[in-house]
Amino acid sequence: MITNVKKIMKNYEPKIYGGRKESSVLIPLVQVDGEWHILYEVRSKLVSQAGDSSFPGGKVEPGETYEEAAVRETMEELNLKREHIKVHGEMDFIIGQQMIIRCFVGEIVGVEVSDIKPNEEVEQVYTVPVKYFIENDPKYFSVHYNPRLEEEFEKSLGENEFERKLSNHGEKIPVYEIEHHSLWGYTANLTERFIEIIRENNVQ
Repeated sequence: MITNVKKIMKNYEPKIYGGRKESSVLIPLVQVDGEWHILYEVRSKLVSQAGDSSFPGGKVEPGETYEEAAVRETMEELNLKREHIKVHGEMDFIIGQQMIIRCFVGEIVGVEVSDIKPNEEVEQVYTVPVKYFIENDPKYFSVHYNPRLEEEFEKSLGENEFERKLSNHGEKIPVYEIEHHSLWGYTANLTERFIEIIRENNVQ
């Protein structure tokens, strides 16, 4: 047995256990009146979390890289051609209990924001100056989780002299106050981290 195990493990490529959903998004930078902006989508009623702001992106299809997925989704959602999207690199990403969200930073070129006609998944697009985020930090709201074991699960474990208890935990949710738009959650997380990278490198 050990010989076979050694052979298997020698060439085994480790992956995240648990079947997390793999997604990819693009932070699109655009120039508006000579100033750099970040472009956001407002999700339509045809998709989940309707009315929320998000970056273009979605599920990584089989055989597709994370970057390819981000570009494809941006093309589909914003009705852009490949030549309109320049990817400049990948930044930090998010790993949640049930998902992975990889994040790329790119540039929309050769098309004006006013000429972008998104598909049916997007109600509208809008932009926010990068300068606004540099000068305005988000507000934070706390979310607390109190997990518990189901009664049947506890019974299945049998009696034990030790108390079985799951740890309570919480997290802070960033929210940017932008007129007429809801910018929070993972979109706000990634926005905040991108701005931190900008600040850390003294980019003007």
